Formats: sequence, structure tokens, C-alpha cells
Amino acid sequence: MHHASTITAAFARQVAARPDAVAVSAPDGTLSYAELDARAGLLAGRLRGLGVVPEARVAVDLPRSVHLVVTLLAVLKAGGCYLALDPQQPEERRALVLKDAGVQLVVTPELLAATAEAPGTAPLPESVPESTAYVAYTSGSTGTPKGVCVPHRAVARLVLEQELLPIRPDDVFLLLAPMAFDASTLELWGPLLNGARLVVAPPEDLSSADIEELVHREGVTTLWLTAGLFHSVVAAHRLRGMRGLRHLIAGGDVLSTAHVDRALRELPDTRLVNGYGPTENTTFTACHVLTGPVGEGRVPIGVPVTGTTVHLLDDQLRPVPEGRAGELYTGGAGLAHGYQCDPALTAARFLPDPFTPAPGGGRLYRTGDVARRRPDGALEFLGRTDAQLKVRGFRVEPNEIEAALCTHPEIDDAAVVAQRSHGERILAAFYVTERTLTTAELRAHLAALVPRYMIPAVYLRLDELPLKGSGKVDRARLAATTMPGRPELSTDYRAPGGEHERWLAELWADLLQIDEVGVDDDFFELGGHSLMATRITVEIDERYGRAVAPVAFYEHPTIAELAGMLTAGEENQ
Repeated sequence: MHHASTITAAFARQVAARPDAVAVSAPDGTLSYAELDARAGLLAGRLRGLGVVPEARVAVDLPRSVHLVVTLLAVLKAGGCYLALDPQQPEERRALVLKDAGVQLVVTPELLAATAEAPGTAPLPESVPESTAYVAYTSGSTGTPKGVCVPHRAVARLVLEQELLPIRPDDVFLLLAPMAFDASTLELWGPLLNGARLVVAPPEDLSSADIEELVHREGVTTLWLTAGLFHSVVAAHRLRGMRGLRHLIAGGDVLSTAHVDRALRELPDTRLVNGYGPTENTTFTACHVLTGPVGEGRVPIGVPVTGTTVHLLDDQLRPVPEGRAGELYTGGAGLAHGYQCDPALTAARFLPDPFTPAPGGGRLYRTGDVARRRPDGALEFLGRTDAQLKVRGFRVEPNEIEAALCTHPEIDDAAVVAQRSHGERILAAFYVTERTLTTAELRAHLAALVPRYMIPAVYLRLDELPLKGSGKVDRARLAATTMPGRPELSTDYRAPGGEHERWLAELWADLLQIDEVGVDDDFFELGGHSLMATRITVEIDERYGRAVAPVAFYEHPTIAELAGMLTAGEENQ
């Protein structure tokens, strides 16, 4: 294990080494290392005066700014640990988190203004590597958020002498992730503990174009994007202004191979890294440096970072055979202490490590993620033990289907969820593309890549996938999004009969993006238009070798009449 350190001691080393270098620049000002140190020291004394003692939980409710960086450092200098609040969180969840963490003090802009006059003279305690640095709340599968208590040593293991992410004093990082999300740990302490520069993004939400402009203007060299944001930036063609990046790290959810391959083409001099890991093991557990196009298959999550171990185990905690899927357990210096005020959950998820004969016994964290080790040693994420869907008795990994959909040249992004339809569980696929694809096309594409039981029943085109605040796809919202039903029409619903009618009904339903179409329904009443009508005649020609003149379609805009024309055509041949 490389040197265990505290955040405050590692920062002090940089202040001594390069006092005049720029430490942080934000829309509201710029500070050198010496200035940041002095301002944080002053505020730390004032926080001590307000009763902050070692291990005290201090909530920080500030927008992204120089003040935010000064305050987080001040809380640590005062011996406390910070709990960054998410400004977008509902009031109810915020109250729950403050109560759960036993927060005695909330730092707001008003409090900073009020303490500005107080003398900051109280002596500051020395933290130790095991002192808690921050508490990060993650949404639990139970629905109640759980507070992960992360020690100083875990942050040091993430950013000091990390082989997969070497940080140099001439690097420039961007603080972009919400502070409540643990990607911000890397963004904030990565530069400040290595003598580099931290650029603070403005407090408002940034578009892909804003991020591109900021990266270009500030000369950012290391950028961390959540998977959802990475996909948006690539899809919006916003990588052009980012060619100065040394490292582009993406992660937090499964990466689409198509987007990764496009990013590799557009950023030839950038090291693209897929970062994987739960908050409980401090931002990264494993990383994969992409060297060439992924093509088919998954983007690996790579190898454990320095100071971390990974084991793939079965439900009896035995190592799985080489190449087989197992649940991922992780240990080493990055592990959190456990969950705030929840010894039972801590004991259930953090187990004694049976593999490492560490003095005092190490621990392993049970991630709930399923992975396998490839022949080249890289780990491949296969899904969650709790995200596996059971459909008609089969165990289904949604991201396996998503990855297969994304290999289609016209699909930019995809998500697959389980839905209830007529009392049955079905798979529903949502995809992002320029034009609506037909179910027949999508099924044919998937049939070559996944087993039959993994082919979704319904497909819906979206302009973009809905994201949660953490940047992950909002699957609950998708599960509640169903195909629109048949609108009120001048005709009653009549189900399709023969093969022609069934094929046409499915084709119309796909193109019109509605649940079901009756054979007597008028195409234009259903919302069809001339471009779509042309598309249908092209599909008929491709399938049956029959040219239907657009004028004939306008005269007979129902499935029954079209099918009749096809049948008549077959009889005349």
C-alpha cells in the first residue's frame, strides 16, 4: 500500500511546494494554493468556534463556486467531515438525510456571511488517515438513502500515485459533477492534492455545448462524465473542442460501444477511460483504458486500481471458475467505514476478507454487481444481481440487450425495462435515433445477437433517454412509459386476421408508435402522413416485390384494403 495520508496533510504539502500556483478558478474568483489555504484555515477556526469537533457531520449547502471549495477544505481542517447537499433534492429527502447523519451545522451562503467577522483563532486538530472525510448518500435498493462514511485514506488512495490515473501539476480538472455524487471526490481532490488546477463549472446546469466551450476555453486536461452525459456529448458531436483532453473518464453506468468507438475516432490523442465502482469503495474500483475500437461486445471495466483488490465469488463466497460470472467483492484501502447509523446494513455488506491475511483482518465490500474476468484479465460488468429481470421464468440482463441494440448503426442509445402488459411481464425497449425503425427490423437485428427470450415485445423511439440527477438512466420512469393506445376513431377496432393483415398492422403500429391498429382504421386518422405512407409502400415492395402506387394508398388507407390488394395481386400472378 502506498503512503496512507490525510487530505489535509497532502494539501499542505502542495501549499509548501507551490504556494503561488493557481489552485482554483471559478466564475466568482481565482485563488492560489497559499490563498486557498489561508481562507480555508480562517473559516476552519470559525467553524471550530461554532462547535465543530473531530468527526462532526457538517452539511454544506452551497452552489458550485470558490466558496464551496474553501468551505469543504475548511470543514476538514476543523476535523469535521462534510456532507454535500444536492440543491436539486426534494425538501423531504434533505430533511431525512440531515436527521440520519446527525448534522449539527449547515453551511449556507447566509452562515458564511454571518461568520465573516468572527475571529478564526481556535486551534485546529490533526486528522488521521482513518478520520471520516465525507458522508455521501446513495439511493438504496430499499428506497431509503444510505450514508456512506468515507475516510481520508480512501481519498488518498484514489488520487495519490494512482497508476491508472496519473495526475501531474500541469493538469487542469473540471468540477462538474454534483457534489453529492462521489465523482466529485476525484474532480475536487485529484487536482488539489497534486498541485494541479481546479476549474469550477458555473452553478447552473450545463448543456453539451457549454461543457465543450468550457473545456476548450480553460484548457481542461482531465474530464469526468457520467455515462448518460458522455452519451449526450458524443451524440451532440461536442467532442471537437475537447481535443486538448489528456484523460476523458466516463462511467457510473454501462457505456455504449458505439459511443465509445466514435469518441476514440474523434479524440485521437486522448486517453479514454471507463471507470467503474460503487461509492462504498471511493469513486473507482476498476478502470479500463481503451486503446482501440470495441466493436462488438461490451466495454470492459478493466483492472482494479492501485490499492484495491477484486474477487468474483459465488453465493457460498467461493471464487468462481475462470471466465465465469460471479458477484464482485472488493477490498483494500478505498473501502468506506460503512453506513452512517446502520451497523446491521454495514455488517451485511462489509464482510471479513477471507483471502487477505491482513493484520487485524481486512474487509470486503459486496457490490451486488455481476462480472466476469476475460481471458486477457480485464473485468466485464454483466449487470446487477438485483437488476436482473425475470421474464417468463428466464433471467434477463437488460444491459446485454441494450448493448446489442446499440450495435445497430442507426441507434444512438437504448434502454430495456420490464413492463406489465395484460397481466404479463414483457420487455420494453426504448431507443434513440433519427428515424423510427420497425419492430421487424429491430427484431431481425437482435435475433442475430441474443436468445429469443431476450427479444423485447415492444419498441418505442425517444428523442433522448430520461436521466436521473446522478446522470443514470431513469428506469422507473421508462417502466411507467407505455406505448400510446389506439386513439378514438370513426371506426371500431377489428383485429387483423391473415398473415398480410398481421404484418401490416405491426408495421403501422411501429411507424405510428401506437399500441395496436385495427384493420378498418384510417391511416391518416391515426396520425399518418405522406412521408410515412411512402415508407410503407417501400416496405411492401421490399417484402412482397409489389409496387403500390402512393395514389392507391390514398384511395385505400386501411389495412383491410391494402391486404386485399396484396391478395388480389398474388392471385393474378
